[in-house]
Formats: sequence, structure tokens, C-alpha cells
Amino acid sequence: MSRTTVATIHLGALRHNLARIKALAAPAKVMAVVKADAYGHGLERVARALNGDAEAFAVAALGDGLRLRAAGHRQRIVVLSGPDQSGDIAEMQRLGLDAAIHHPAQLAWLAEASASRGRLRVWLKIDSGMHRLGFAPEEVADVHARLAAMPGIDPDIGLLTHFSDSEVFDGAQTPAQIARFNAATASFSGPRSLSNSAAVLGWPDARGDWVRTGGLLYGLSVVEGKSGADFGFRPAMTLSTRLIAVNRVGKGERIGYNGTWTCPEDMPIGVAAVGYGDGYPRSAKAGTPVLVGDRCVPLVGRVSMDLITLDLREAPQAKVGDRVTLWGPELPAETVAAQSATISYDLTCGMTRRVLFIEDEG
Repeated sequence: MSRTTVATIHLGALRHNLARIKALAAPAKVMAVVKADAYGHGLERVARALNGDAEAFAVAALGDGLRLRAAGHRQRIVVLSGPDQSGDIAEMQRLGLDAAIHHPAQLAWLAEASASRGRLRVWLKIDSGMHRLGFAPEEVADVHARLAAMPGIDPDIGLLTHFSDSEVFDGAQTPAQIARFNAATASFSGPRSLSNSAAVLGWPDARGDWVRTGGLLYGLSVVEGKSGADFGFRPAMTLSTRLIAVNRVGKGERIGYNGTWTCPEDMPIGVAAVGYGDGYPRSAKAGTPVLVGDRCVPLVGRVSMDLITLDLREAPQAKVGDRVTLWGPELPAETVAAQSATISYDLTCGMTRRVLFIEDEG
């Protein structure tokens, strides 16, 4: 019996999700965000599944753009943090990547860019209120003029921003950010990109010309109390393992490290071969739901490196070898994340190298 934790990636779900994003965002185009190894789903795997449908990919680093080009992808690829050092620019030109420009240091490097390598397409990032990366609205006109005067820069300069609270659909922050962005860019004609996944769902005024969607592409939601399925998206990952022991434990006995959970009666305790060494969250609380076969049972005791323990009173027929599902279509990752003081993105991004990845066309 294999003790390997398995992450099954549902390629059909990825394609369904991209089609739904396109329908919601139309007439805007879609940048499929595949940073962080495609949110833990596998960069090349996801890009290959979406190759015929994705109009552009967005990544966090130059290295990811190199990987996508090496795999044969010819779409636009936007590096969301732009060049990290001056030497990156020539490589971005060689690979035909788009670069987000957010800091004065990058402007100095770009001024030396040679047009002989091909003009670099850039996106001017505006800090409309996130206060992480980007130029302040009052700096935008000057920065835009400097970029437009550079011989190595494509004159069709994109304009983008990022929202801090877009999952709060009745909040005041996102409308304020939209207004600041619109005011700062009113005199420019380049393509605009404002919306992340949550904004696609909740802020139609922020469609722009391109939307940048990550979480929804993988069937994930960061809207509190909602799963991706609640919005018509399908989870693209199922994480599963097997029961490797079923033990009878007496009333009053404590379970796991530091004995944080005590058996209220004589009862069956299951042990499943998964732990934080695979990427299952150590912070998952007692009571976090797990599926044993088709029965939902609670996690008990602390998550350890290789194992978790389960209260099997609701699955009295459970036996060694039974399938255990940690999250997937029948058990939303958002539910597990809520019990672990994190978000679903963190769970899928946290898969470790010992997890076996397999692909499913469904």
C-alpha cells in the first residue's frame, strides 16, 4: 500500500473555470495567473491545459516566463513584478515578455534598454490604495511620459493597479481605488487592467480591458463564507490519501502530540497518511472535516509531519486502505482553510515535493 499523498489535478475543471471567467468578464480579455507554480497546481501542467484558450498568462517572476516560453507557449506573458535587476530587461526582450513597472529604480534600467532587441511591452503600475507596489497617482503622468520617450519601450503602455479589499463587495475601499485609478489614467489610451478574481465577481465597473484571475481559475474563493462552487466554479485539485490504521481507544485517553484531544468514550480512531510534511496545514483545528470514503468525520488531535488522526464514530465501517479526502469537489478547500486560520490559496500553494501529482481530464 502506498503512503503517498496524491494531488489530482482536474484539467476539465480548469477549462470550465476559464470559460466561466471569460463569460463574466466580457468584453475584457483574461490573463490566466499562473504564478506560484499555478497556485500549487503545476505551472506547465496548467498552461498546457489552457493553451488553446488563455489569451495571456501572468507570472510573478522572469523564471516562470522562461519556463512557459521553453514549453512552447506564445501568448503574452506578463511579469507582475517586472525586472528585479537591470540584467533582466534584455532577457525579457529576448523572450518577448511584458513587464510591470512599479519603481523608479526600474525606470533607470529601462532607459538603457536597446530597441535593437525588440521593444519591451510594459505595464505602468499605479498604487491606488494597496500601498505595496506602484507609483502614486500624482506621479503617473511624469512616469508615463518618461516611458513613452524611451526608444526601447513599446509605445502602447499598459496601465494596471491591484485591489486590497475587492472581496468585500459592499466596502468603500474598492470604489475609492477605482476612482483614483481612473483619475490618474484619464488622459492615456493604453490597455487597462484592474480586476483580480474577487473583483471579477463583485465589481463590474473594474473590468477594464484585461482581468487578472488566479483563484477562480483553480475553483477557489477568498470571499468569506463562500466557496468557488458557490459562484459556479469547479475545484481543480483533490488532495487525498489512505487510512493506514484504525485503532480502538478508550474513554479518557488523549490523542496525538501533547494530548490536545481526549476521547469522550471508547471509540475508533483512524490514522491517515498525510501531514504538514505534505502541505496539510498544521494549524487545522480539531473538528476540521475530512472525508473517509463518502462519510464526513472530524480531525482530532494535532496534525503531525506525516499523519493525522480522525474520529471515526460517524464511519464505523472504515478500514485500513480506505480513501481519505482532505479537500476537493466534495469538500471545499475553503472549508478546511477556515478551520486553519488561512485561505484556500495558502493550502494549494503549500503542496510539498513528496506529494504525487496526477492528472484527470474530468
